[in-house]
Amino acid sequence: MSVLTRDEAQTRAQLLDVHRYTIELDLTTGDTTFDSRTVIRFTTRADADTFVEIKPAELRSVTLDGHPLDPETLDDHRLPLKNLTAGEHELRVDAAMRYSRTGEGMHRFTDPTDGESYVYTQLAMDDCKLVFPAFDQPDLKAVFDLSVTAPEGWTVLANGVTEHLGPGRWQAATTPPISTYLVAVAAGPWHSVRTEHRGLPFGLHCRRSLAPYLDVDTDELFQVTRQCFDRFHEKFDEPYPFDSYDQAFVPEFNAGAMENPGLVTFRDEFVYRSAVTDTERLVRAMVIAHEMAHMWFGDLVTLRWWDDIWLNESFAEYMGYQICAEATRFTDTWVDFGIARKGWGYDADQRPSTHPVAPEAVDDTAAAMLNFDGISYAKGASALRQLVAWLGEKDFLAGINTHFARHKFGNATLADFIDSLASATERDVHAWADSWLRTTGVDTLTPAVTPGDNGTYTLTVDHAGSRTHRVTVGLYDQDLGDNGGNLTLREHLDVDVPQSAPQPIGKRPALLLVNDGDLTYAKVRFDPGSFETVRSSLAGLPDPLTRAVVWNALRDAVRDGELAAGAYLEAARAHLPRETDLAIVQGVLAFAAAQVTDRYLTPEERPAALATLSALCRDLIRRTEDGDNPGLRLIAVRHFIDVAAHPDTIAAWLADGTVPGGPELDPELRWRVLGRLAVLGAVDEAAIAAELGRDPSATGQEGAARCRAALPDEEAKARAWDAMFAGEGATALSNYLFAATAQGFWQPEQTDLLRQYVPRYYKDAVAVAARRGPAIADAAGRYAFPGYAVDAESLRLGEECLRDGEPVPALRRRLADHLDDLARALRVRVREGGKG
Repeated sequence: MSVLTRDEAQTRAQLLDVHRYTIELDLTTGDTTFDSRTVIRFTTRADADTFVEIKPAELRSVTLDGHPLDPETLDDHRLPLKNLTAGEHELRVDAAMRYSRTGEGMHRFTDPTDGESYVYTQLAMDDCKLVFPAFDQPDLKAVFDLSVTAPEGWTVLANGVTEHLGPGRWQAATTPPISTYLVAVAAGPWHSVRTEHRGLPFGLHCRRSLAPYLDVDTDELFQVTRQCFDRFHEKFDEPYPFDSYDQAFVPEFNAGAMENPGLVTFRDEFVYRSAVTDTERLVRAMVIAHEMAHMWFGDLVTLRWWDDIWLNESFAEYMGYQICAEATRFTDTWVDFGIARKGWGYDADQRPSTHPVAPEAVDDTAAAMLNFDGISYAKGASALRQLVAWLGEKDFLAGINTHFARHKFGNATLADFIDSLASATERDVHAWADSWLRTTGVDTLTPAVTPGDNGTYTLTVDHAGSRTHRVTVGLYDQDLGDNGGNLTLREHLDVDVPQSAPQPIGKRPALLLVNDGDLTYAKVRFDPGSFETVRSSLAGLPDPLTRAVVWNALRDAVRDGELAAGAYLEAARAHLPRETDLAIVQGVLAFAAAQVTDRYLTPEERPAALATLSALCRDLIRRTEDGDNPGLRLIAVRHFIDVAAHPDTIAAWLADGTVPGGPELDPELRWRVLGRLAVLGAVDEAAIAAELGRDPSATGQEGAARCRAALPDEEAKARAWDAMFAGEGATALSNYLFAATAQGFWQPEQTDLLRQYVPRYYKDAVAVAARRGPAIADAAGRYAFPGYAVDAESLRLGEECLRDGEPVPALRRRLADHLDDLARALRVRVREGGKG
């Protein structure tokens, strides 16, 4: 399949000025295809040839300036436009287009709960061709007129306010100039809740079967939306640039959300069917703020080419967390970022696939897609947080507002962004950008404490890396009036790294923490005395963000082989029973189970690690028996289920429908218990089918697929494998069912049963990725990789596949990253004396 190259995009942008798309979609033609009729009005600046992208099921007719073109000239999704003369042109295309089941283009979903169908678009970054013909690149903005014919009883949502013209006919308001990848349609028998704020219509939309769950959370969702909307207007001079703000929670969505102007689409897991923690609500609020930030940074001002993805995502990531912290009840968002997101950036930045936040070489759209990763999001947001600490927020916002004013409804580059920032400050922002945005890797900051006169000490921060950092250093002393290991903050020091001279710190503190407050992006180490304090008193640190920085430092030390994996478990066992922040508890337990227990420790060590985690979760469950902290109890119950080595306790919970003392088992917990019982061989197909009868929803279908794939049975494994890799056409799994099946398939408890599938994976993943496209290629790499198999043979097979197997780019990137993680796990085991 052809991909658009940067050179082609530049040539086409120099040639064309695209004015308007008039698009008519007919969604009443069946459940496999829909009709798409498009008129594109554009001007060419010179006599030349060009092309338009389209991938139809059937290309019925094409006319250019009234003259028919031969549909047979369509080649590899490109329709050539030959012998164009300078001046205005009109292209008309009539086609039938295929619905998708992979979350790309126009995705169609039928709800198993009630049989209702829904469709929605996801066009980023180059999938317009699956819905309508387009000059599909971000710097050829145009206005869009959209009309839709839909089945009776459906509602049509789009970028602008939609009007119901009569039976099945809908017209969307004309958009301002936007990029092709931001065009959005969502149609179906939506359950909708509407309100108005600051003169604009706001809406929330979901499947009808989710209506009771959306209604419960409507007040919170609208409140967060209003709070963020108002806070953005306090920070930005440019008002919200579109005519409405709809938020649609759609099924089988590949990303967390998509910033379509005026119609943000979210994965509908954010409509909670089961109990969730306050941290999960925080994440939902952050995603709302993140997508709203894109209305300005991404939609109003859009990147010129995909090398500046970070201009969209880093900014929205930073503003999402910051606006949430400032405007909503979720004031500890940066704790969640530090413990749950920042490691994503650190990990990505230490792999061979790392790239600068702002890479210079993004040659085509396939390469660009790979950069939607922990660097463009987490590292980029961390870099912006450091920039704000260095510049000051006043100058930062002044530069941002200059950027909006200069480039609104247009496109901009990194150079434009830096020039806007430079106009607001005397600091050398260009040098900062070269250091932070054009380089790769993670710096490491290590404190060294040197004795001086009269019992005083000085601090030197040893710096492995090339970037400058403005960091806060926290000095903590033991609380002399407390026997529980609490620490008190003596002082915060602002330190610029590299230092011009050692920093006096007075008497030696019990703990000296570099990057307290987490304002920079760097790995942190401890001096020996501080490390002993961490081991004994981590839970006694007064601020959750400080504790998150310490836990991240321990995590990094494990991954780098400088701290024994077992020591991390010991720290978790000692300090999590006193932890009060839910994000920290969740993040530490997740790393302890998925990485330390399942990968860094040997199979022989794993049972003892599971027992340690089970005991820890039992302690947390006992601690929450009074009902004062249901979120902490829910986290403990979830993880107790996940690490259960024996079925008796959780099977009794399932039979009783409740954990003693609560919570009652809602659908999420029931499927979680059943999944773990399937791994342990304590349930069969009949039990899974019975549970699916109890919960026939889409989530139930995914739960059943996950459980069936997890059964320790040769026939069950063979069926699951064929479903993932052999399905064709109507029998091919949707993106969500593929992911669920893959999540259930590989289990450390089933090594002997699964051994034959490890070599098969590489051949079959390459084939299904090539056959089914980028979304399934990504899922095959993300979810179906045999991560449990931490051994040299699995590494060899994977490296052979990268060398000789010709995986498509999306799969190649996933494989390369997994194999680097696998090699790291083997190194950690060797350093601990285990055998890989």
